[in-house]
Amino acid sequence: MSNPSRAAEIAARDSYGRLLAFLSSRTHDIAMAEDALADAFAKALSHWPEHGIPQNPDAWLLTAARNKLTDNQRHQTRFPTQSEIPEGSSEHDADTTIPDERLSLLMVCAHPSIAPDIHVPLMLQTVLGMEAKTIAHLFLVSPAALAKRLVRAKTKIRDAGIPFKIPDDDSLPDRSMAIFEAIYALHAHDWLDPKDAMGEEALYLADLLCRLMPGNAEALGLAALIALSQSRANARIIDNQLIPTHEQDPSRWNNQLIQYGSRQLRRAYQLGSIGRFQIEAAIEAAHIARKDTGKTDWAALNKLYFALQKIAPSAGALVAQAAITGRLHGPKQGLDALEQVEQQVGSAFQPLWASRAEMHAQLNENEAASRCYRKALSLTTDGPTIKLLNKKLLALEANSIAK
Repeated sequence: MSNPSRAAEIAARDSYGRLLAFLSSRTHDIAMAEDALADAFAKALSHWPEHGIPQNPDAWLLTAARNKLTDNQRHQTRFPTQSEIPEGSSEHDADTTIPDERLSLLMVCAHPSIAPDIHVPLMLQTVLGMEAKTIAHLFLVSPAALAKRLVRAKTKIRDAGIPFKIPDDDSLPDRSMAIFEAIYALHAHDWLDPKDAMGEEALYLADLLCRLMPGNAEALGLAALIALSQSRANARIIDNQLIPTHEQDPSRWNNQLIQYGSRQLRRAYQLGSIGRFQIEAAIEAAHIARKDTGKTDWAALNKLYFALQKIAPSAGALVAQAAITGRLHGPKQGLDALEQVEQQVGSAFQPLWASRAEMHAQLNENEAASRCYRKALSLTTDGPTIKLLNKKLLALEANSIAK
């Protein structure tokens, strides 16, 4: 690669988290390691154009960061003094083997003493190297407020002496699930606003987990779920209107992401430990199968939602299964199912009313359908969903007038 700026950019994306994890695990101070690494990247941008891009950029950056830490700390026992790689010397003289300790860094970010709502921003900054102002934009918060919270979290990690290591077997499942939930939350933010590319970052982190935890079925399931969902991003919203999955144009789906997600899902199943994310990924896969079969297998989806309710019941899954009941057994039975769902989740859940409206419309009960669409609209603030519901309501009213 001949472009020094591009080489530094690629190193930042591919190696930043690995280098920061390595340095942080030795200083136990994320902020100090970040400063040293930032200084190393700045040196690279001034040194590489003149002297050429090193054969091993990671080793060069690590050496420069270690030098900065040594200058700051004067801690020879922790970081022996090393001079920058001299021009013309062999980089193999430097420490070229950098252990990948990003999983430990993720575990630190998800520590129970850190507020859950700062887990994802902390992961994005430390593992991906994203700036606080960029993260603040993604989460619709003030950059200054987020920066302060990130600093407080890093200070707490340092002062509390939170260890940079994989936790023991007793606490590993809880900490791992906190990471999974944080990445899933990042993915969910992107669902109706893919232009912010949060789903891309969620998939990057999920794929990283698959490489760091290859024997964890739920890590694989999470990556499969995000990839399969992301594969439909270009078909999900057209002209700022939400398009239901079963109405989307499969030709707009991303085959590369479908192949990746399907591969990760198969690997997860082979491990024989079924969990929530695997089932949700299987639901996505069942919808995506329409690309090959030309139809949606509602019976398969019904079984999958039944399994999901056993493991991770939710209002959304309950409404989805009631809607599938309507497709399999008719709108009257679907409405009966939705009555039962309302007793469980209450009357303030928008998808419940949208599903009700569709079933009433199928029964030609246009007045009831209209009331339900209006109720759904009153519970919605999302633009693409509002446009979809309004379109359905207008079509319903036009049909009533025509009759």
